[in-house]
Amino acid sequence: MTFSDVPSCIEQSAVQRLVRIGIDLGGTKIEGIVLDGSRALARLRVDTPRDDYEATVQAVVALVHALDVRAGAALGLPAGGRGSVGVGIPGTMSPATGLVKNANSVWLIGRPLAADLERRLDRRVRIANDANCFAVSEAADGAGAGAGVVFGAILGTGTGAGIVVGGEVLVGQNAIAGEWGHNPLPWPADEERPGPRCYCGRHGCIETFLSGPGLQADYARGSGRRRTPAEIVALSEAGDPDASASLDRYAHRLARGLASVINVLDPDVIVLGGGMSNIGRLYDEVPRLWGPYVFSDRVTTRLVKARHGDSSGVRGAAWLWPGDVM
Repeated sequence: MTFSDVPSCIEQSAVQRLVRIGIDLGGTKIEGIVLDGSRALARLRVDTPRDDYEATVQAVVALVHALDVRAGAALGLPAGGRGSVGVGIPGTMSPATGLVKNANSVWLIGRPLAADLERRLDRRVRIANDANCFAVSEAADGAGAGAGVVFGAILGTGTGAGIVVGGEVLVGQNAIAGEWGHNPLPWPADEERPGPRCYCGRHGCIETFLSGPGLQADYARGSGRRRTPAEIVALSEAGDPDASASLDRYAHRLARGLASVINVLDPDVIVLGGGMSNIGRLYDEVPRLWGPYVFSDRVTTRLVKARHGDSSGVRGAAWLWPGDVM
């Protein structure tokens, strides 16, 4: 799927202008945006109704309707707008069943999310993995713009990634391309075996170490105290040895995880998003650490922070539909 080859079938108003609505359905928040070309007409955010599928669907529907109204007002349409809808989710739609699979928001798993949203919104809906949306956004005009191969990794509530090669998102035969978070942590130390249990049923997945909850759990194991990732960073900067040790372990684990990606994919650039991407020390430390694990005499892959920050996922979701005129 390229950035511009998805056919549109959304009926438009007399102004013959297609606005695109993007929804980023996360584990803790649902964010929506309306794009008119590259211009954001409106943005809204609500909390995710955790562990409640029906309430989650209704929250997305209400958000889309609210964004329709905002778009109509911005464009001077008295009856409101009606935008195309793209949704990024922390999982994917199974090509075999049409149901959600592999979602760390586990209440979505096995549910016909696309069909439910299309029925309630009375329009076509495109759904993609949130990391694919993130990668699309950053490859198009973000930190990976102009690169041939972009690996966009989200380090947040979960750990996922999207891959863009030559402007095309790799989805894969099984719709799992980029799911590096559910591979085992490479080159584990003795104390990292078998590793924490993952929601997928296995132990030692990369996600259990590199997600935000993974860092929190690591710090708790070392210190006996529970702190948020932001608090751990602040404690490290204030000289807390437990926090500094936890962040050192995190950087080394991230370096090993990304080294295995470089060995397989050899990307031009790796773009980090999600809450953990705000840990500034990673961009200097990780490239210094990954060298011994990469099967090359030198490593020129760049590690960069997402240009669009928290907006990348929702912008990429909007771009699941093109912005061309009907």
